[in-house]
Amino acid sequence: MTKRARSFDAAAGFYQAYRPGYPAALFDAVEELAGRPLAGARVADVGAGTGIATALLHARGAEVVAVEPGDGMAAEFRRVNPGIPLVRGDGDRLPLADGAFDLLTYAQAWHWTDPERSVPEARRVLRPGGALALWWNDLDGSVPWIAEQDERLRAFFGVSGLPARHSAGLDVTTREVRWSRRVPLAAHLANLASHSAFLLLGEDGTRAFVDAERARLEPLFPDGTVEEPYVVTLRVAVF
Repeated sequence: MTKRARSFDAAAGFYQAYRPGYPAALFDAVEELAGRPLAGARVADVGAGTGIATALLHARGAEVVAVEPGDGMAAEFRRVNPGIPLVRGDGDRLPLADGAFDLLTYAQAWHWTDPERSVPEARRVLRPGGALALWWNDLDGSVPWIAEQDERLRAFFGVSGLPARHSAGLDVTTREVRWSRRVPLAAHLANLASHSAFLLLGEDGTRAFVDAERARLEPLFPDGTVEEPYVVTLRVAVF
């Protein structure tokens, strides 16, 4: 795992508090594209982090086990999800038995893997007809204020700030799910600051960006509440 991928360990509680969840429509789409209900399915949620997706899979009736490499994230997972099994490992070396699972899920985590390893590992642990579901939850860049914020982020870091989202070696079906949430402006800014680029940047640089961003957004949201529109990009491969 890269230094950037492991940067979340030091801020696991912050991550759990401010990262968005996922809409029910996403899990409806996973069931449709995987060709089976989540209820009763054996699922491994890989790169589970603090368990934001894992808990929702569990609530849909899946027999889910989480796979997480990071010490800090695993500790936070166990704190908030004491009833869900957790094993330590990553997608390149899954600590799971051959042919044991109906579904593997990666919520915001597949891009941290090496596809030359993670694709064969997925094939190994899935039963015949099992499915691999990958998804990424992004603020909707078609909304003008979000597009402007994204441009500021790109300029601030000098790059897009996102690792490549590969699906090499996979025959995937893609679906987009749109949803939104309403949060205090402070929570919107904290969510931004929970991303790996800021965690690596450090406290002083992050504070400078967040303070400037607050000043820009306060006139747009005078009541202090932000409507955050999201697009979840889902890719499902059936083996």
